[in-house]
Amino acid sequence: MEAVLAGRIMQRCRTSFLAEAVGRRRALLVGEGPGRLLVELLRTAPDIEVTVVEQSPGMIREAKSRIEKKGLHACRVEFLAVDALTWNPCVRGFDLIVTHFFLDCFGPVELESLIGKLGDSATDDARWLLGDFCIPKRGWRRFRALAIHATMYAFFRAATGLSARRLTPPDDFLRNAGFQLVERRLFSLGLIHSDQWVRRAP
Repeated sequence: MEAVLAGRIMQRCRTSFLAEAVGRRRALLVGEGPGRLLVELLRTAPDIEVTVVEQSPGMIREAKSRIEKKGLHACRVEFLAVDALTWNPCVRGFDLIVTHFFLDCFGPVELESLIGKLGDSATDDARWLLGDFCIPKRGWRRFRALAIHATMYAFFRAATGLSARRLTPPDDFLRNAGFQLVERRLFSLGLIHSDQWVRRAP
């Protein structure tokens, strides 16, 4: 499905702000899937400790296999096969949170709760990297995005039972959790965006 929707553009989006991981100590990756970003993170920040929250055991197996094939150290990664909506972080110690192509799976109520919970697990100087689909404000690019989104959500509702029926932008919820947008980069004619958010000083 990724190849059909955007091919390599989605991976470019994932890695757009990866340099910000350098110097970070503990990373939380939520909804990581088969480990495409995880491999690049371990390469970029060789000392970082990573917690991966991923509901699918199959995706976790694929991510572990991908790490092994690349000759990287899986000992720095903790995999948790849990639903992000029901998972409760034990400590507040993550200075990097990454949610790529994951937040668009939830409606407003679930999204507000999830972002609030993840924000509570972050340090005061945390960075939040996210990549997701978006809708341009006007013109033919907007109509193109709306058509792609309708197809995408219909497919995933049928295939996975996805509860969300449309895209809910997470921006307001991130601000409420104490983060501010530093930079946003657009891809594929405004269909996809990559963000870097940072926690505001108290």
